[in-house]
Amino acid sequence: MNIEGKVALITGGAHRVGKAITMELAQKGADVIINYNQSKDMALTTAQEAETLGVRAITKKANVANREEVSAMISESEDLLGPIQILINSASFFAKTQLPTDTTKDWDQVINTLIQGSFNCSNSVAPMMQEASAGVIINIVDLMAWIPRPGYAAHSVGKAALMALTRQLAVDLAPNIRVNAVAPGPVLSPDHYSKETRDRIASGTLLQRWGTPADVSHSVIFLIESDYITGEHITVDGGERYGGNQ
Repeated sequence: MNIEGKVALITGGAHRVGKAITMELAQKGADVIINYNQSKDMALTTAQEAETLGVRAITKKANVANREEVSAMISESEDLLGPIQILINSASFFAKTQLPTDTTKDWDQVINTLIQGSFNCSNSVAPMMQEASAGVIINIVDLMAWIPRPGYAAHSVGKAALMALTRQLAVDLAPNIRVNAVAPGPVLSPDHYSKETRDRIASGTLLQRWGTPADVSHSVIFLIESDYITGEHITVDGGERYGGNQ
């Protein structure tokens, strides 16, 4: 797909990896819809930065796990910018979820955002993509879809389910809508990580370093533009999967 002139919705597109994807899409000439749930100020800043690239950019608040809010966001966005041809499911809620647990609050929020949220957005944009006979959906997963970590049960299960949803959507929405995933490894350190923690994680990759959000956004662009790839994923982890074997 040629990105220039298309309309793209990026959930969680206000900051971190989501912002990098938003900005690269804008640089490629796409009009962008920046979805946020709580990060209003960051969403507005990202929209202003995108507009300096000569594209249209709007922000839309919606909890993607809420079907009614998603439906309203899609409808309002279409009225303002036109049909959505690119969807990036990047929204997530990252929280530790030990098993067994005596509360499911964090479990529910993580799972609902990753699975129900991605389903809600994909299901809402699919009809307009089908009507246009073209569309691309990219889901942002990560290595925990395949390699779970102790204490992060909901995240691992949610990302694994999102990878399964990627394949299922690719089958059900073919041939006109392509669906793929990108699986980042260590590309953006949380603010609370110490230098020792960062160095330890870097040493666990084959490339011995952290990546950047741009490494992820480049892969997203590649999958959008590659018209003969669907139902697949690209892992952007610096070889972290195999680093433990060294």
